[in-house]
Amino acid sequence: MSGVDDQHLGGNADEAPEPKHVDKAAEPKRVAQTEPDDDGARWREALRRVTSGGWAVSLGAIILAVLAGSVLIAVTDKGVQAASAYFFSRPSDMLGAIGSAVGNAYAALFRGAVWDFRADDFAGAIRPLTSSLNLATPLIGAGLGVALAFRAGLFNIGGRGQMLAASVAAGWIGFGLEMPWPIHMLVAMIAGVAAGAVWAGIAGLLKAATGAHEVIVTIMLNYVAFYLLSYLLATPGLLQAPGSSNPKTPPMDKSAIMPDLLGPRYNLHLGFIFALLAVVFVWWLLSRSKLGFEFRAVGVNPAAARVAGIDVPRTTVFVMLIAGGLIGLAGTTQVLGTVTTGFSSDIDAGIGFDAITVALLGRSTPFGVLAAAILFGGFKAGGSVMQASQNVPIEIVLVVQSLIVLFIAAPPLVRAVFRLPQPEVRPARRRRVRRDPKAVTA
Repeated sequence: MSGVDDQHLGGNADEAPEPKHVDKAAEPKRVAQTEPDDDGARWREALRRVTSGGWAVSLGAIILAVLAGSVLIAVTDKGVQAASAYFFSRPSDMLGAIGSAVGNAYAALFRGAVWDFRADDFAGAIRPLTSSLNLATPLIGAGLGVALAFRAGLFNIGGRGQMLAASVAAGWIGFGLEMPWPIHMLVAMIAGVAAGAVWAGIAGLLKAATGAHEVIVTIMLNYVAFYLLSYLLATPGLLQAPGSSNPKTPPMDKSAIMPDLLGPRYNLHLGFIFALLAVVFVWWLLSRSKLGFEFRAVGVNPAAARVAGIDVPRTTVFVMLIAGGLIGLAGTTQVLGTVTTGFSSDIDAGIGFDAITVALLGRSTPFGVLAAAILFGGFKAGGSVMQASQNVPIEIVLVVQSLIVLFIAAPPLVRAVFRLPQPEVRPARRRRVRRDPKAVTA
């Protein structure tokens, strides 16, 4: 046995220690010292974590949606259709027409959403970006409300109703009372946020007290809010403008309007700052507060949260109240910042449903919602320019947005297309095979 041990250890019989004297606790340290650090493996592991995360799926979904939009642009372009008639004789003409149609369309989209490179000065060139941020302002608040409910395991599909309720309250304060600025503006904002919170709180209370599904309740509340607003707008003496038969409110008082941040030339108003503050608030709520921890715990496993001592019904009501308040902020910025000349029943402008897309694309995180809202604001701002300059149907932008949702809802498809690693699959570590001296002797 001594000879086998000596051969395994690589030493002489007189110098090699007996196996019983080997310090087993120190042996792993000796092995670790003899194995050099594999920097390549570390970088590969870091790259795997980045590409297997949710952000890679979101980016892949955007790329696939843009590619699908490129196909639609090429198919609907008249130049491409004309060149396709003689494709087999001169294929380069059709390929050139496709490149020109797609390139010009997305260049117009960029010019209308980010930077107008045809403008004469910097002020004119930067104006599209401010328009995108202005359109993103209500999407930020509404997206945060939907995302917060998602994190708590709730599906807040009632963004439209909550925005309409907030618009009624903020609008009535905005044109019906007289106060100095900024008190008038702040009071109208508080009223709008409170109305949105109460409207969402109805669904939360029914969910907590009776177990009613929040999806059904919030959808029904959307119709209730819409027809209630329609009644108020069609009834003289309520929200309808005096002396008018149109279903529209009077304009907001100047002391209630959110001022422009960069002057009257740009559309960006103070509501964008409030939206950014809402992003910070939701980040703090979810990451740094006890209430946010309860929200996340209930969203992961309500039964385990109940065992841990969390009051799940109370948490459900609080989630819907805060989520409705955030969506109410979106409705408030609409009537006090964007549409200040009076609003009608279409004041929500589809933002309540677009917020679901924004929350999904942003992975239900505050800063992800911010980025997704700015992206969709850019789509809205650039889509009109693309339609006007290139005759591209603006519905293609809506198709791209819808495809983003489709691909976000099918992450295995996105991972398969871009060959992204699965988040649950981890590469196996190399295990060093060690020989047991006793086993070898046996």
